[in-house]
Amino acid sequence: MALVHVALLVGCAGAIYLACEWFVNAVEWLGVRLKMGTLAIGTILAAIGTALPESVVTLVAVTMGNSKASKDIGVGAAMGGPLVLATIAYGVTGWMLIRRKRSIAKAMNGTSKDQDRDLLDDVDLSRLPTDQKWFLSIFIVKVALGLVAFSYKPWCGLLFFAAYGFYFFKEMRADAETHSSMDLEPLKLQPNRTTPMGWAIAIQILVTLGIIFGASQLFVAQLEWAGPALGLPAAVTALLLSPIATELPEVMNAIIWVRQGKTSLALANISGAMMIQATVPSGLGILFTPWHFSNALILSGLVTMIGILYLLWLMRTHRFTSGRLAISAGFYAIFAIGLLFIG
Repeated sequence: MALVHVALLVGCAGAIYLACEWFVNAVEWLGVRLKMGTLAIGTILAAIGTALPESVVTLVAVTMGNSKASKDIGVGAAMGGPLVLATIAYGVTGWMLIRRKRSIAKAMNGTSKDQDRDLLDDVDLSRLPTDQKWFLSIFIVKVALGLVAFSYKPWCGLLFFAAYGFYFFKEMRADAETHSSMDLEPLKLQPNRTTPMGWAIAIQILVTLGIIFGASQLFVAQLEWAGPALGLPAAVTALLLSPIATELPEVMNAIIWVRQGKTSLALANISGAMMIQATVPSGLGILFTPWHFSNALILSGLVTMIGILYLLWLMRTHRFTSGRLAISAGFYAIFAIGLLFIG
């Protein structure tokens, strides 16, 4: 029986990766057709697509679930998502950049004059600090609301929707240069067409999102088996393992885009998904639950903020390299250790 669960875990991860390959291919073509800026494709289109399934899960948990456990799942998802993105997603991006640099150096046989340059040196990071400061400001407010109680707190959830609306329009207007189709692979559904049809792009996006959503939910179900099998309490499994599964599409997107040499899109997708996770699921949770944090939720909030402060420090001191970015994943290990003690 255990082998079946393990096989399903591996199979779901593989399905999510392949679906993300097709998804990023289609979403870039959609950005070209909509004449969107390159970074907006990552922060808006890809982020909304991959974050939509998690937001739906949160919506169902907090609005249709009648039990306290269901409400807790919704709140846990709203806090766990940003934590995984701020630590594991950025860490995996850094690790992939290190691997890509080694592959390039191997292909060049060490003859390149730029072999000592970090791959992040060639990436425009001018907007990333601003996006992370926006996220951190909103995230601090959402954590603070989890520590207090007052009669009109539920209405504060509407402010989070407004915050994302403002961010959406800001990102859509920020890119002056539209995304070019020159470096894009043909649409996988229409590999022989130079410019794919709109209906083909739409079908490829919808089908891949459906596969990502279904595989992610099956992955979470297998983790519910893994928790007790590893001797972990249910609460620890919900906060420690489940968010990794729900944020797996963003991590896969980052791997794919870094592998293709599109690091700016990978970073934009993570920062855009973080903004959605900080606002939409949080707004739903604040509207429909007491939004009162346990020690484990407080710990997740603190570690998320530390992870973002670390990234901002790296960028401010011009130490933002692939290796130091990979260290971000270590903050999730710190959370895991702390959670085991709390649990």
